[in-house]
Amino acid sequence: MLKTLQIQNFKGWKNTETIDMAPITLFFGANSSGKSSIGQFLMMLKQTVESPDRKAVFYPGGKNSAVQLGSYKDMVYQRNPEYHIEFRYQWDLQTKLEFKDPISDGVFSGDTLAFEANVGLYGKEQNTLVLDWFKYVLASKNENKEIFSIGMERKPQTKSEYKVTFDDYPLKRKQGRVWNPGIPVRFYGFPDEVTAYHQNADFVQTLNLEHEKLFRSLSYLGPLRTKADRLYSWAGTEPESVGYAGENTIAAILAARHRKISLGYKLHAKPFEEVIAQKLKDLGLIEAFSVNQISQQRQEYEVKLCIKGSKDWVDLPDVGFGISQVLPVLVQCFYAPPGSIILMEQPEIHLHPSAQSALADVMIDVINSKENGQDRNIQLIIETHSEHFLRRLQRRIAEDIEQKRIRQEWVSAYFANITTTPATLEPLKIDEFGNIHNWPENFFGDEMGDITGQAKAAMKKRMQQAEKAE
Repeated sequence: MLKTLQIQNFKGWKNTETIDMAPITLFFGANSSGKSSIGQFLMMLKQTVESPDRKAVFYPGGKNSAVQLGSYKDMVYQRNPEYHIEFRYQWDLQTKLEFKDPISDGVFSGDTLAFEANVGLYGKEQNTLVLDWFKYVLASKNENKEIFSIGMERKPQTKSEYKVTFDDYPLKRKQGRVWNPGIPVRFYGFPDEVTAYHQNADFVQTLNLEHEKLFRSLSYLGPLRTKADRLYSWAGTEPESVGYAGENTIAAILAARHRKISLGYKLHAKPFEEVIAQKLKDLGLIEAFSVNQISQQRQEYEVKLCIKGSKDWVDLPDVGFGISQVLPVLVQCFYAPPGSIILMEQPEIHLHPSAQSALADVMIDVINSKENGQDRNIQLIIETHSEHFLRRLQRRIAEDIEQKRIRQEWVSAYFANITTTPATLEPLKIDEFGNIHNWPENFFGDEMGDITGQAKAAMKKRMQQAEKAE
């Protein structure tokens, strides 16, 4: 789970400052305020980690990528090639990292990792992207202290010569070898040479793997999901996720039929498809839901629903558009493997206000959910425009004394403020009663102004009608 994130000189952000992440992290703001850029940055790092090109510092994306950011000059702040993109984040490890220094016999262990890096263009021509430096910090949550740090730094006036930097863990070079640590892998990785030329550096490959594990746990669902089909083909495979546009939603449902999900402590685990059907019902969208194979001879399936107020079963394309748009959201939230980070844009799109409110309750169920008796530990990063979604979360925080399902510290909310130059990302201060103490002006529109304006206009119209009647 991501604990903190900070990005500098990326797209509209000069500096986001430190973003404190929580099980549910929300980003609000006007259109083109830059809130989407935060998710785009994370997805670019994921694309880079999964790219086969180990030498590419960043992979901005291609035709089939989640994000396509263009060149470095397209993504850097104010399109200024002189700026360097700098970023840092910290995350909890799923299992404690522990190793022994073969030279000192000292044991080093920690359960959180922090990473930071600096990337920019090299030389007068400014046509080569280089990694200036990166650093890992291993820390212990219980002891609240750093264990050691290690990284790589580019030597001045060179494009591809690096040195290893470290604190509180002295590396020792092997005798008789010319010391050459090699070029970093992508934006984060120690090359094999670091291990080969040191007596006690084997653990750095574990740092690489932990970093890759973090971004492989990240999935993305965009704001525009695919339209519903009447028939879906499934060959028995298990997709990694529902896809960037929800194109694998039905395949994910079918692949997860053997799984059972509990929605909280001491709650009975239910079959995956039953959980999805119940959540659609909780949103007030349907009465029943089913995915059926056409025949034993065909690997094709149809999705049938029974909507409220009707006893007839209909195909998915024949119901409201909002159902097909929210179905990938629900499936991804419960399909993602334990320890996943799910990044979503506008999960509430095309839902009416009461369903938007109920969707917040679904997200609370997600972070409380269990599988095989173990917490799923899902983290949700959500960009949203929905006041109803936020209001329901506020209410549930206030009710936490009785419900014990959503604590104040489990929700982190930020507002992208473009009235300042440069833009700022302002944390919303939510107290234990669900109150927000620093509402931005006209955050969700001027509700009181509209009510007052309506009352004044109505009074004026009545007076005009009375005058005509006289």
